[in-house]
Amino acid sequence: MKTSDLFAKKTVFSFEVFPPKRDMPISSMYDTLAALSQLQPDFISVTCGANGQGSNRTAEVASLIKNTYHCETVAHMPCLYLTEDEALRTLQELKEIGVENILALRGDETAGEIPVGRFHHASDLVAFIKEQAPQFNISGACYPESHLESKTMAADIQNLKKKVDAGVSELISQLFFDNEMFYRFLERTQIAGIHVPIEAGIMPVTNQKQIERMVTLCGATLPIKFQRIIAKYGSDSKTLREAGIAYAIDQIVDLLANGVDGIHVYTMNSPYIAKRITEAIKPLL
Repeated sequence: MKTSDLFAKKTVFSFEVFPPKRDMPISSMYDTLAALSQLQPDFISVTCGANGQGSNRTAEVASLIKNTYHCETVAHMPCLYLTEDEALRTLQELKEIGVENILALRGDETAGEIPVGRFHHASDLVAFIKEQAPQFNISGACYPESHLESKTMAADIQNLKKKVDAGVSELISQLFFDNEMFYRFLERTQIAGIHVPIEAGIMPVTNQKQIERMVTLCGATLPIKFQRIIAKYGSDSKTLREAGIAYAIDQIVDLLANGVDGIHVYTMNSPYIAKRITEAIKPLL
């Protein structure tokens, strides 16, 4: 099933997972994927290395989700370091295993590595897929507080419009902790003529190092309310995990009350976190 078809029917609820490290067998994910699929999300997306490395593992995990655990899946596809031939091979592999949905990404730059192909932006990959393999449904990423490399929010929205115009059918947002930021972002997309569904990306904070790393990578603003939680519970990992889950649930309840198109939970491969959130918000979907 193409995930774009879901948004016309319901508020979409989905998870994200990442493949195991290279030195770990795929079987190390069996229990995680089984537990997540039992929660019956609308789909589970599978990440890939920022420079496209690990795409085979992405395909392996996506195949398990689709064909073993019978849940819809979305395969991430970063393009900055992909050649056209590599992109075609990846598309063929996904086609063979029955994956219909791709999250097209530029991916982060890797220090010391020079991009080798024609895909300088996600919109380039989107246009390529539409031309070479139009049977795929393509999702895109968006940044409620603007991409770190974008000079202004207006410029970031313009680039997002290019990506949508190239053929993206729905968007999944980067994580954020202040819902007002997300609502203002939605208003800007409407003004810009972007009318595809936009899922809100939510990451429950489970430890202090995690939040410091993610803020550095994506530049998410930390509201005072959230900062107080970190200050009070940061030294107690178990308590912080519970407080982080509670904060995420509170965010999601507010987002659902305001009629968002969907909720995408960055699970960090934790069935416990996914289960707690699902049990709390499923009746509201």
